[in-house]
Amino acid sequence: MALAPTTPELAALDLFVSVVELGSLSKAAAAHGIAQPSASSRVRYLERQVGLTLLERSPSGSSPTAAGRLVAGWAEQVLRAANELNAGVDALKARRSGRLRIAASLTIAEYLLPPWLETFLRHRPTDSINLDVANSAAVLERLSKRQADLGFIESPETSDAMHEQLVAHDRLIVIVGTSHPWGRRGEVMLDELASTPLILRERGSGTREALEAALAAMGFEAPRSALELGSTAAVRAAVIAGTSPTVISERAVVTELAAGSLIEITVPELAVQRRLRAVWPSAQPLPPLAVDLLASLPRPEDGGSI
Repeated sequence: MALAPTTPELAALDLFVSVVELGSLSKAAAAHGIAQPSASSRVRYLERQVGLTLLERSPSGSSPTAAGRLVAGWAEQVLRAANELNAGVDALKARRSGRLRIAASLTIAEYLLPPWLETFLRHRPTDSINLDVANSAAVLERLSKRQADLGFIESPETSDAMHEQLVAHDRLIVIVGTSHPWGRRGEVMLDELASTPLILRERGSGTREALEAALAAMGFEAPRSALELGSTAAVRAAVIAGTSPTVISERAVVTELAAGSLIEITVPELAVQRRLRAVWPSAQPLPPLAVDLLASLPRPEDGGSI
C-alpha cells in the first residue's frame, strides 16, 4: 500500500494533537522539547499539507477549528496505532534477544522479585530482565498496552483478559509509630480504625484496594486519608516520624517491628490476606523467557499465609 504524498508525518500529527490538548502552541512546544517558532512552522506546514486551517490562533492561545477537531480525532487513532506498532516491535525484539520486560507492584518488586530474579538469571548470562515498578493498576495498564511482557500484582482485581499464577501470599497489618497512643494499647476495634484518618498509598495501589475491599465487605466506607504517598518506603517513614497509623504489608516492616521503631496493632475483626499473582494477557503468547521464569517461581497453596 503506497501512501499519498500529502500524508502527514507522525511527528507533526503528534505535535498538533498536543496543541489541541494543551490549548497553546508554546505549551505543546515545551512538551515536545522544541522552540515555539519551530512548532508554529511545523503546524503551518501540516495545514498546507492537508489543505485545511486546523487552528484558530489568538493572543490567549490556540483552539482547533471544526476541521481541526476532526483531524485531531483521526490523528489520535493513527498515533495510538503507531504506539501499538512500536510496542509490538519491542516485544518481538525482546523475545529474540532474551530480554524480558516485567512490570511489578511495589511489595512484590521490593521484597520478592530481587532474589527470584537473581537466582533465575544466575545461569543465564545472555538473558536480561527489565523491571518496571508501578502500582497494580498501572501494571495492568502496561500489560494491556503491550509495554510489558509479564506483570506482578497484589490487588484483588481480576480480569478475564489476563491469565494469572499465584506466586505468594501476603498479610496486611496495622502499624503505628512509637509515639502514637495506640502503641500503649496494642489493640483497637475495627470501627475505630475505620473512622481514623490513615497514611495511605495512592489510588491504584494493591495495598489500598485490598484494604478498601476488606472494609467494604464489613459494611464500612473507604478509609479516610491523612496523607497519600506513592511508595511503601515513604509510608513506612511517615508512620515512624508522624502520628497517623497505616495498613501495610507485613513484609515491608519486618525489620522495623523487630527493632521497635514500629508497633503492630491488633484489630480482632480485620484479617486482610492477599494473593500475590503473576499476570499476563491471555490474547498473546508469553515469551519463552517468561515461561521459564514462571516455571521457576514458588507455587504456594491457595489460601496459605506468608
